[in-house]
Amino acid sequence: MATKAFQKIYTKITQITKATCSLKATGIGNEELAEVNGRLAQVVKIIGDEVTLQIFGGTEGIPTNAEVTFLGKSPTLKVGEQLAGRFFNAYGDPIDGGPQIEGEEREIGGPSVNPVRRKQPSELIATGIAGIDLNNTLVSGQKIPFFADPDQPFNQVMAMVALRAKADKIILGGMGLTNDDYLFYRQVFDNAGALDRIISFVNTTENPPVERLLVPDMALTAAEYFAVDKNESVLVLLTDMTLYADALSIVSNRMDQIPSKDSMPGSLYSDLAKIYEKAVQFPSGGSITIIAVTTLSGGDITHSIPDNTGYITEGQLFLRRDTDISKVIVDPFRSLSRLKQLVIGIKTREDHPQVMNALIRLFADAANAKTKMENGFDLSEYDQRTLTFAKEYSRNLLAIDVNISIDEMLDRGWSLLAKNFKKEEVGIRQALVDKYWPKSN
Repeated sequence: MATKAFQKIYTKITQITKATCSLKATGIGNEELAEVNGRLAQVVKIIGDEVTLQIFGGTEGIPTNAEVTFLGKSPTLKVGEQLAGRFFNAYGDPIDGGPQIEGEEREIGGPSVNPVRRKQPSELIATGIAGIDLNNTLVSGQKIPFFADPDQPFNQVMAMVALRAKADKIILGGMGLTNDDYLFYRQVFDNAGALDRIISFVNTTENPPVERLLVPDMALTAAEYFAVDKNESVLVLLTDMTLYADALSIVSNRMDQIPSKDSMPGSLYSDLAKIYEKAVQFPSGGSITIIAVTTLSGGDITHSIPDNTGYITEGQLFLRRDTDISKVIVDPFRSLSRLKQLVIGIKTREDHPQVMNALIRLFADAANAKTKMENGFDLSEYDQRTLTFAKEYSRNLLAIDVNISIDEMLDRGWSLLAKNFKKEEVGIRQALVDKYWPKSN
């Protein structure tokens, strides 16, 4: 061992796997960074003086006498106002051709906020997407995933949420994005003139999968700076958490750890919770809200990634293609925001809860009518009306390309009700019917 400029250098590696190498070293910290043969690595396990390093670029071509230099620090991000409008890689280095960031260096992956310092979420986050704002309203400080099949346009939905959401800063953590997806995000943000409030950390399919593990921590370190230091409302968009979990699996399998269900590591729950629990509403007004994408394998909601995610988060938003209108909708039956009751009818119009419930109940009646029709039963006149209503409801409110304010959503809901049903069929309180029922009907 030699020491150069206070850095420890070792030249004897005892074991090399596909993603890790091990050596004997002392005075090393957990999660400390190192360079192995010029490649960046991070300490993932310490047992006695046996240290295991995860090498981000893979171990191919690294000899057992390679130089291992410990850098004496965990991964860090320089934070400051200069982050806004920029694109970075998983290490926090600019990838948009712009200058390096000057600012305070902060370690990534710190602990989540002490519950005593948290305030109950109470601020509405409007996205402009009716399937979310009307039926599954989001609240600042909430953590909620999109569950979607890989062929769903979830990146387009995330970009729409980024552009429409009323937040001071939007932070995108892209994991395993294709180059097309990465360029799509850059183009959309650029064209919308919204770059000044959007910060992106991107790992593409061309980068080593293991680098994805840094992306959420980078995004959340930036989020904590703006939420805590600047008292801003920050929306963090993470896509795709399934590819993040796959990277966890790659590392644990290559370290010869015994896999748990679905070949995932046994630590999957705590690894995901460490990210999602960073969502918080501070009494001072700053907040971190996390919306993530979890892609499903063949629609399997019981797979360990969505299964564990559902335990940690406060609901889910479920994307599906509605074959009746050939558009992707936010499914009202499988979506749920557990915190929406904190804002609907309080921060939104008084008729919001009742209109939402009436629309979904009638949509359920239409689903029953559809089942009757598919099984060859005769449909009543009411059944026919519910089917007509369901198509209009899907097209005009549930489809993800609908971009209107919450008041407009409620007005549109009343119009659909009045067009297809009698006042006594909708089950809404009489005082609200008298006040909001369209006058022409």
